[in-house]
Amino acid sequence: MKKELKQKLIKGLIKLIPSLIIFLIIVGAIFYVVNTKAPEESKEAIPPYAYGGGEDTITIDNGQLKLSMDPKTTEFSIEVKDSGKVWYSNPLDAAEDEKALDDQKAYLQSPLIMSYSITQGLETTYNSYAFSAQNGIYEIVPGDNEIRVNYSLGSVQKEFIIPPVSTAEEFEGYLSQMDKKDADLIKQYYKKYDINKLTPKDNKEELLANYPIIETEVIYVLRTATKENVRKTLQDKFEAVGYTYDNYLADKELDQSSNTSDNAIFNVSVVYKLEGKDLVVEVPFSDLDFDPETPIYTITPLPYFGAGGPNDNGFMLVPEGGGALINFNNGKTSQSSYYTNVYGWDMCLSRDAVVHNTRAYYGVYGVSEGNDSFICILEDGRSYASIQADVAGKNHSYNFVNAKYSICQREKFDVGDIANSDIYEYATKLPDETLRQRYTFVNSGSYVDMAKVYSTYLQNEYAGYLDLVDDTSAPVAIEIVGAIDKVKQVLGVPVSRPLKLTSYKDADAIITDLGNNGVSNMQVKLSGWCNGGVKQKVLARTKTVGALGSKKDLKNFVNNAEANGNTVYLNGITQYAYDSNLFNGFFSYRDAAKFISKERAELHAYSHVTYAERDSEDLHYLLHTELANKYADKLVNTSKKYNAGASFQDLGMDLSSDFYRKKTYSREQVLGLQVEQLKSYNEAGTPVMINMGNDYAIPFASMVTNMDLRGSEYTILDECVPFFQLAVHGRVDYTGEPINICGNAEDEVLYSAEYGAGLQFTFMEEDSFATQKTLYTEYYGSSYDAWKDRMLEIYTRYNNELGHTFNQEMTGHENLTADVSCTEYADGTKVYVNYGYSDYTEGAVKVPARDYVVTR
Repeated sequence: MKKELKQKLIKGLIKLIPSLIIFLIIVGAIFYVVNTKAPEESKEAIPPYAYGGGEDTITIDNGQLKLSMDPKTTEFSIEVKDSGKVWYSNPLDAAEDEKALDDQKAYLQSPLIMSYSITQGLETTYNSYAFSAQNGIYEIVPGDNEIRVNYSLGSVQKEFIIPPVSTAEEFEGYLSQMDKKDADLIKQYYKKYDINKLTPKDNKEELLANYPIIETEVIYVLRTATKENVRKTLQDKFEAVGYTYDNYLADKELDQSSNTSDNAIFNVSVVYKLEGKDLVVEVPFSDLDFDPETPIYTITPLPYFGAGGPNDNGFMLVPEGGGALINFNNGKTSQSSYYTNVYGWDMCLSRDAVVHNTRAYYGVYGVSEGNDSFICILEDGRSYASIQADVAGKNHSYNFVNAKYSICQREKFDVGDIANSDIYEYATKLPDETLRQRYTFVNSGSYVDMAKVYSTYLQNEYAGYLDLVDDTSAPVAIEIVGAIDKVKQVLGVPVSRPLKLTSYKDADAIITDLGNNGVSNMQVKLSGWCNGGVKQKVLARTKTVGALGSKKDLKNFVNNAEANGNTVYLNGITQYAYDSNLFNGFFSYRDAAKFISKERAELHAYSHVTYAERDSEDLHYLLHTELANKYADKLVNTSKKYNAGASFQDLGMDLSSDFYRKKTYSREQVLGLQVEQLKSYNEAGTPVMINMGNDYAIPFASMVTNMDLRGSEYTILDECVPFFQLAVHGRVDYTGEPINICGNAEDEVLYSAEYGAGLQFTFMEEDSFATQKTLYTEYYGSSYDAWKDRMLEIYTRYNNELGHTFNQEMTGHENLTADVSCTEYADGTKVYVNYGYSDYTEGAVKVPARDYVVTR
């Protein structure tokens, strides 16, 4: 009995051994964690630059431009040799501006402005004048047709060429060369130390640690409380008796005390290059040096280059819509300053609310003054830029426009009750990239000539891709809406199902009917043809919507359109995942792009009332960059199977970074990938249609739809002009919004006439009532039968009068009045557009109210 009990006890203990081992491992791990300190990361101090040059002007000259830099401030002038015009990096009289406070004067005198931020999101701005030049913490490195300026920015003590520590022999040697009054003055600001004659207040160990030479020498040490104005006086006295910068460096070696400041220090390098008649400005990311706890948030190179003063006549060109002008000193000081994001918002950066989306589809701004002007073309790094402008009379007396770049992107965390303030995380690991902007000088004050210079730049940059098109009639974009999704009750359960609006055969009939009525050069976008309809599911695989007809019907539609000289494009969404799940090949944790926080890039619609996210509606995801590229290829390959072109709902318009943990892509890297893809499609002969038309995408597109012609007509703007269209007209086909569903068909036709755009319409076979009780009320006015006659009327007149201009350059434009404009083409054709409500007469030309007139 005892033996059996003992065996059972042994068996029980054996069973407990695994649990006991696990318990001991856990206890050991806890003991290790509690008693082991993580190694402290030692912070390396950021070494500031120091100016050791002279006061003579530094000059570089390439025969066309001459750059002269003041080494005391790093401000400079640019002389354009063939015109004699001189442009300045900063206003000449900024220091005497009566309207500017001291901090604004410092900004006006700064060739560089940067800001940094902290975990709580507080942003602090440094300018190069007050935080670098005045402190002498910069260096200038001239080169062959270039000048590099290495700035250190921060609240650091300015260096003066005086002995911080000196041996008694050397120090008294200098004093002996001065008169007694000066020598006595200097002695007041130095303390003499003798290791054998220390006072009770002197800490011997500390003195030995800070000044090791005190062990064998008697020394003099500069008192730390000595003010800057006194140090300047001392510097003059020492300089007079031969104290040099080399002496200063040698004396600094005697001082081992730690005088490092707790204030943030930043190193930023700016390179100025002369390339022909262009000034190129670069800011290499590799030369940015900062503490990760205080990351650089924004950088603004040359914020006041070409700024217009209170007595100057001129304007600033900004990329609002096709272009807009802000006149110098227009008196609109109560209006908000101009601001826009180049390529719109980066969807991989989270935001709490959206009041208004700003977007520029090209990165160019400019300044015109008298008979001279320049345009600034943002090149490398432009996807990080926003363009801002303001008029004189607010904070100072100058009109300015510049580009401001986001450097370390950030994301706000919701920490609930853990903290009283917001907490931000920053992307501090920067890609190996360079900010680069090109100032091209124009011997004319006309925005038309500025646009022509930009056109030449684009043609050189995209050689072979922006040749004149061979259109002989007005291009027309026809969007055919195939299917939308509508919630239906299936066995009492609400289920989303495709709802047919236009079958493939119906689409064929519509395009054939339009052709029979004289409409030609049609670029047909077929939306909602696959994967559930307009709000398609991801393109992991493509499945045509059965309710629209067979695949054969779709192929017949494409072939019939092509036989009649038209092109069909199959529209697809490649960057976002709508209403998709595992059954559609989408797993959000694997396939979605990631925010900085590494959370999935989950996107929502925003309320027009509260401006906040609407969590319950339109949830979708931004796709991981590599997957988005894969889906773009899938759309192109599928379109080829049907002999169609590919229409991208998002590629070429939306541009977003991706902080995916395994493979991070900067916004600029994604831009490069989009260019590579679009270029490959173009070279393979695939017709491509895009929306909006970012400047890097249009050279490779056959048609651009929904181009923002006028933009938002902010009050600070004085004129709207077709700057971008002057640069690209005749080289790419583009349209504005669909005339029949844009909200104001009359305005859209007039915009198209002024900006040289083709026409766009959206049609469906079903009547408008089919869209009731759906989320697609924007298609309410797209019934083909209801709009056919008016569309043919608009098109026939437009094509008859303007069809011959679409293979020509736009050569001129003028706003004759606030309501009337005149656009001119290479063959002399002029298009007068009257937006007003009364007739306009100029010579023999009479333009009726709300109409356009073409003269040849």
